[in-house]
Amino acid sequence: MPAELHQLTMVHPLPPAPLVDRVAHLTAAAHGRRVIHVGFVDAGCATGQRRAGRWLHDHLARSASSLVGIDLDEAGVAAARAAGFEAHRLDAADPAAVAAAGIEPAPLVIAGEVIEHLDAPGALLEGLHALVAPGGQLVVTTPNAYGWLNVGASLVRTEINHPDHVCMFTWRTLSALGARHGWAVEHTAVYVPVVRQLPRRGLRGRVLGWAARGACALERLACRLGRPYAADGLIVTFRSTR
Repeated sequence: MPAELHQLTMVHPLPPAPLVDRVAHLTAAAHGRRVIHVGFVDAGCATGQRRAGRWLHDHLARSASSLVGIDLDEAGVAAARAAGFEAHRLDAADPAAVAAAGIEPAPLVIAGEVIEHLDAPGALLEGLHALVAPGGQLVVTTPNAYGWLNVGASLVRTEINHPDHVCMFTWRTLSALGARHGWAVEHTAVYVPVVRQLPRRGLRGRVLGWAARGACALERLACRLGRPYAADGLIVTFRSTR
């Protein structure tokens, strides 16, 4: 890297990004296609997502021509198999483990809300080449580091985050990481999460719930006014450059 960078090299225009419903958008992308869903268990959130009718893997199963789930959560994989899903417990960042599993590459691979949990997210992007069929697509969904929900929360010294998250991405950092590992951005969309009632009781819990729903409403309004990166989630579709 040059010893001195011109200021303009740090200014990155952002592409257009429609506001979508994450589950509906990914379900539509999967329609009639063979799909591999990485991180499908949604550990820690699966029960709540099922009760709310928002468990992505269930929606994909009704849309895709065939569906394979990959996750490291042993109990979640076992439960999926018992429910009739094809599921594998393996590390998608390990090409040797993927090869040993004998999984046929798919035209569409979805890594949904998983990359932000990893110590080495680049290794996942490297390993996923083995799962994407030639000419296929990789879709990565992840929280947006600049989403207004946490910007607002930070003003009252609060952060809203999954306890297992270890990193956060912007569009630029995710696309740059992808480029380092042989992926080019094809399309970008954004989503605003659905905020359910917090389980805690009391005034603080109610205030936090109201504030979160208010922030999400503002995000949706900002997106409709042409400011999509106010949204709390990114959906980035990549194609391999290898």
